[in-house]
Amino acid sequence: MADRPILFSAPMVRALLDGRKTQTRRIITTTGKDMAPGQILIFEGPRFGGTAYRFAPRFAVSDRLYVREEWSTHPSVDPMAPRDLGVGTPVYYRGTYEWSPSDTIGSPFGRRRAGMHMPRWASRLTLTVTDVRVQRLQDISEEDAIAEGVSCYICGTGPIDGTSEHDCGCFHSKDLAIPSYRYLWDMINGIDAWDENPWVVAVSFDVRKGNIDG
Repeated sequence: MADRPILFSAPMVRALLDGRKTQTRRIITTTGKDMAPGQILIFEGPRFGGTAYRFAPRFAVSDRLYVREEWSTHPSVDPMAPRDLGVGTPVYYRGTYEWSPSDTIGSPFGRRRAGMHMPRWASRLTLTVTDVRVQRLQDISEEDAIAEGVSCYICGTGPIDGTSEHDCGCFHSKDLAIPSYRYLWDMINGIDAWDENPWVVAVSFDVRKGNIDG
């Protein structure tokens, strides 16, 4: 078991907070090292003459992941580096608060800070890994796409539940899950990134609202 940081965008943080997101996928590359504990071996192609791929995911079952996200502090401490901010410094999360540069005037919102620089003590969400798989991106199922917390790619709202008509007029049927995830993937990784069909590590997790050390 290990403790690791993991970065999420503001929309995905909101999906975590809403209980709609219990999976994430990250690109993974093959390793040339000899097989070792924790590595995954996958065969692709015909039984004879196929290709073997070896992966060493950086995630493992029971790992604890503390979520990093875009954030801000009070303007009075804007000159300070994250490592110099003391525990208990006010933190404002982009996933909860919407603000623009003009909002910093006379408001508690300081400059925007990238999620990759969020200190461990400032994280408000802890994920416990329950499953780790390696697969091609396009092998995602409808159920897994829904577990990714995607919003409808047509209207931009969520969740995709297929249970009722929403205010936008869309019926968020489950057959929109994979197209919506494809849209999200291309938004994050670039146009036609979905078509490249890379290997990904699919991580399932339980979400706890609270700091990893709390």
